[in-house]
Amino acid sequence: MLVAAAVCPCPPLLVPAVASGAAPELDAAREACADAVGLLAASRPDLLVVVGPADQAARGPHPQGAPGSFAGFGVDLRVRLGPAPADGDAREERELPPSLAVGAWLLERSGWSDAPVEGLGVGEPLEAARCADAGRGLGARADRVALLVMGDGSACRTLKAPGYLDERATAFDEGVASALGAADTRALLELDAELAYELKAAGRAPWQVLAGAAEGAGLGGRLLYEDAPYGVGYFVAVWS
Repeated sequence: MLVAAAVCPCPPLLVPAVASGAAPELDAAREACADAVGLLAASRPDLLVVVGPADQAARGPHPQGAPGSFAGFGVDLRVRLGPAPADGDAREERELPPSLAVGAWLLERSGWSDAPVEGLGVGEPLEAARCADAGRGLGARADRVALLVMGDGSACRTLKAPGYLDERATAFDEGVASALGAADTRALLELDAELAYELKAAGRAPWQVLAGAAEGAGLGGRLLYEDAPYGVGYFVAVWS
């Protein structure tokens, strides 16, 4: 059963080494993410699953210890999704998608050692019903499951945003912020997938996985951070 969740943005710029001189611009987001991960630890989960958007090659499950890298962003920095297997198994694992690599970095930064960790890469096209089913499956994995859900809002908030300015973006992000802050699973499941795609909102499918996992769990929500630096909607929320 889902006992807690944290929602965090997933831009590689969240990692100071990637952001370089622009790092201070996301300090408030990093602090909120640290608080959110702390709540996950306090929930005493038996299993933590990090969920985030992924391209075709990185979709599906990623085991504990799976490697990630920010080399594609010009930084020689590697992370792992939780500790490497204790048995020293050297088999090759797929690399984490960037969203899960950012999640792994957040966990390393917190010194996470509170529960086993796994990852799930979710494809952008996955429809709401299948997202919800995936979430229900995660919630049934252990008596006490926690989720770290990585995803960004619209990328169309300003003229200089990655997706240019779209007048629909602000209202979309406001709806997401309201749903995340209220732990409103219905509102998340009702997000328009086509609109989310047009607005380049990478968090839509992971948020709907969260909604499925949280059905019947009776969790309350709290929004810790909401802003749109670089014209992209970023949210940090906790459910417990």
